[in-house]
Amino acid sequence: MSNTTDLIDEQLAAWRARNLDEFISFYSPSAVIRDGDGNVLMEGELEMRQVYGPLFRDSPDLRVAVPRRIEIGDFVIDEELVDGAILEGVPGHQHVVTLYRVKGSKICEVTFLS
Repeated sequence: MSNTTDLIDEQLAAWRARNLDEFISFYSPSAVIRDGDGNVLMEGELEMRQVYGPLFRDSPDLRVAVPRRIEIGDFVIDEELVDGAILEGVPGHQHVVTLYRVKGSKICEVTFLS
């Protein structure tokens, strides 16, 4: 394990616990979250709170499993199996690849490939 993967694991633990403040604390204030086409889904803490707040509040059975992981320098690539999401426009069951970029002990970029 490295500091980078430890950070991602701690962020995932906060996600699983649906702890919004702790989850957000792992991200840089200007973090950018994109889809696989490069479209910005969220940028910065406020937009993350506007999406993840309702997701965590309304999804009591929210789960994620990470069957595979690759780490290369500042990048962590996780295969993620997400279940129990309740949020308009988001499938309840997802199989995604999540590409995290870490700089300065914070997640600065995330790209979801699905």
